Amino acid sequence: MKVLVYGAGALGSLVGGLLTRAHEVTLVGRDPHMRRIREDGLRIDGAVDAHVHPQALTDGAHRSADLAVVTTKAYDTDAAARALATGEYGAVCSLQNGFTEERLVAALDPTVLAGTASYGARFVEPGRVTCTGVGEVVVGALTGGDDPLAERAGSAFAAAGIETTVAADMPRRRYEKLAVNAGINGPSALARLSNGATLDGPGGEAAREAAREVARVARADGVALDEADAVAAVERVGADTAANRSSMCEDVAAGRQTEVDAIYGAAIDRADRFGVSAPTCRTLASLIRAWEAGAGVRPEADADEEAAE
Repeated sequence: MKVLVYGAGALGSLVGGLLTRAHEVTLVGRDPHMRRIREDGLRIDGAVDAHVHPQALTDGAHRSADLAVVTTKAYDTDAAARALATGEYGAVCSLQNGFTEERLVAALDPTVLAGTASYGARFVEPGRVTCTGVGEVVVGALTGGDDPLAERAGSAFAAAGIETTVAADMPRRRYEKLAVNAGINGPSALARLSNGATLDGPGGEAAREAAREVARVARADGVALDEADAVAAVERVGADTAANRSSMCEDVAAGRQTEVDAIYGAAIDRADRFGVSAPTCRTLASLIRAWEAGAGVRPEADADEEAAE
């Protein structure tokens, strides 16, 4: 199968690199990472060891593949969609944080599949990523149910040795993923702690309450996600990735823009739409946004819109 991975940072490089073991893969990312991969291949170490040679590009426009996998940061979704819209793809699958699939659907003709990835990935240096934990990729129809394109995508991941589930309950899984992200990312970023230390310490109270709020939003949206199940998911992921730092924690440590809008913004927007109270998510969002503004990494348009509210 021909696969294009758009957004080859840590996770995209790991997933794309693993897919290269069974498929013809093109990574789209930034130099010097892409340049080093072209020169010497992609090295994966840690929980998985591989040295592969995918095609590596910095321009994702006017390409074609059987499957496009989107792994950009959520705030780069629109740019990814514009580039993918110039190409031809059998299906597009998002493995991003937040609820980005609807934005891809609005911009693209191919079927957009929902997906999650719980593999741990860390960018080490150009041409090299570390797998910090083996998880699984879950893929399925955005609105739920069976989908032959989801089955085909799942088979492609599995053929490359990636732990894979093809799920018919993606609406619930998307909200569960949002609950995990809301529970772990903000508290760990603000505390500058690993996932395990965040949940085991005083930050665990905020983490669990944020997950409960997302579960309440899900039920208001007609998706069956119990608060206890949302908290259990946060605790399970926290235990499985105890030594890791969340992506938001890594972003804050590196002085980069975070995915606060994609994670907490998605929860808050839906809470407002359905009349659900979400004070913990609002507080975490306001604190992370305040840090972004103070660090000078918050987009001016977003800051201006918040000032006007």
